[in-house]
Amino acid sequence: MGKRSMKLLKILVLLFALNSLSLCLYFLSHSKPFFSSLHTHNPNHHSLTLNRLPLTENQQLLQTHPRFSKPWPILPSYLPWSQTPDVATRSCEAYFGNGFTRRVDLLRQEATGSGWFRCLFSETLRSSVCEGGALRMVPEKVKMATGGERLEEVIGRSEEDELPEFEIGAFELDGGRRYSGEKKELASVEVLEKYVPEGEVLRHTMRNLIESIRIVPAKEFECNEWIEEPTLLLTRFEYANLFHTVTDWYSAYVSSRVTGLPNRPHLVFVDGHCTAPLEETWTALFSSLRYAKNFTGAVCFRHAVLSPLGYETALFRGLNEEIDCHGTSAQDLWQNPDNSKTARLSEFGEMIRAAFRFPVNRHRADGSASGYNILFVRREDYLAHPRHGGKVESRLSNEEEVFASLRSWISTRRDCRINLVNGLFAHMSMKEQVRAIQDAHVIIGAHGAGLTHIVSALPKTVVLEIISSQFRRPHFQLIAQWKGLKYHAINLEGSYANPQVVMEKLSDIMRNLGC
Repeated sequence: MGKRSMKLLKILVLLFALNSLSLCLYFLSHSKPFFSSLHTHNPNHHSLTLNRLPLTENQQLLQTHPRFSKPWPILPSYLPWSQTPDVATRSCEAYFGNGFTRRVDLLRQEATGSGWFRCLFSETLRSSVCEGGALRMVPEKVKMATGGERLEEVIGRSEEDELPEFEIGAFELDGGRRYSGEKKELASVEVLEKYVPEGEVLRHTMRNLIESIRIVPAKEFECNEWIEEPTLLLTRFEYANLFHTVTDWYSAYVSSRVTGLPNRPHLVFVDGHCTAPLEETWTALFSSLRYAKNFTGAVCFRHAVLSPLGYETALFRGLNEEIDCHGTSAQDLWQNPDNSKTARLSEFGEMIRAAFRFPVNRHRADGSASGYNILFVRREDYLAHPRHGGKVESRLSNEEEVFASLRSWISTRRDCRINLVNGLFAHMSMKEQVRAIQDAHVIIGAHGAGLTHIVSALPKTVVLEIISSQFRRPHFQLIAQWKGLKYHAINLEGSYANPQVVMEKLSDIMRNLGC
């Protein structure tokens, strides 16, 4: 080999060595978020959940890693989620925050050296946030559709096929090396009736999951895969409806805070629903998302959290029972604690906006310079789920006429600038919908699930709901009240709205805004 060839070979070897060294340094410098997460799962300690810093560029890159856990963002309305037992029953904090103060240990880690399980019960909501460690899921024993399919692939599939049925042993806990007896149930019917009551829910999947759990000897506890990071296990019901999905988002968020998770948890959907546009927000809010049936073989969780059903949140309970709470700022509550006020829904709305990387420290700007944005939330036909015909039920029979009248009215205004935004939510991404909500000074629309987005509205946003005689329900009036937003309603005798009446009401609202 000539001198020239030898010199070229040495250069190649040197370049290879430098490249290898660079790779080693890169992985060492980026390994901390993953390995540090392996040491945060002390099941007998509730750490104080902190307001986390925004993601750095390096952390953003690591989101592609399946084990990466997103940190909590800084939220202006955040207040500590305490573990104190003195939260007053039926107070606003008991309804919307941490009222889960009665701890019930069903299996202690001190007794097993491995598996553990407990529930945190709320007297106010009559439900529990439950969590456990060394918990195994056997997907073959969960009877349901695979889930995660494209909607077009499963048209006509029944809901019964999509909701889980748990065989005995679908979930198991490691009883430890000292446990040598037969497999035994984790919780009796009496315990479940007391701490995970069915209430008016016809099919309580969280309770059914706990009923399936068996404690097994360590020698029988075998796992094909271990999930080291905290993971939420939840079943969605009305997963294509925004209002009900927001109740699920809120339940998942509360569960994460109540259990003191240091980072945003990962998600496992224990259901067989197909994909839906609302999954965009699930993946934005939490660290990752998988379907239970996507696992091959038994999967074991170092720390699993069972999120209560959305039907058990204050957002849903408030439809049938009086929750006398009013929204206020976190600063006001910090300085003047008040059991009749809450900032939790504002905190949650900021969490949604932060998840999509919108600024959360933004205040409502005066529209006199840039203009006032009026968002008209529209109801459109779209295919929502496999049993849906693609047609939405009319809540405002002359919606197009009302929208055209408003556009004409705004074009004649010379005293101030008004921007009318056509909120075609059925054809917008979730991120675009949240952006439209946060930019709105006034949100107007017929009674419908799309108005649930007001949970993400900025302070001082005004809500105008047009309510037909067949849909006099308090969903959005309550959310506005709990967030501290100004709310107005136009109640119709049928489903037809007089455009002149709508314009007069909107004109009064704009006048109060200084326009």
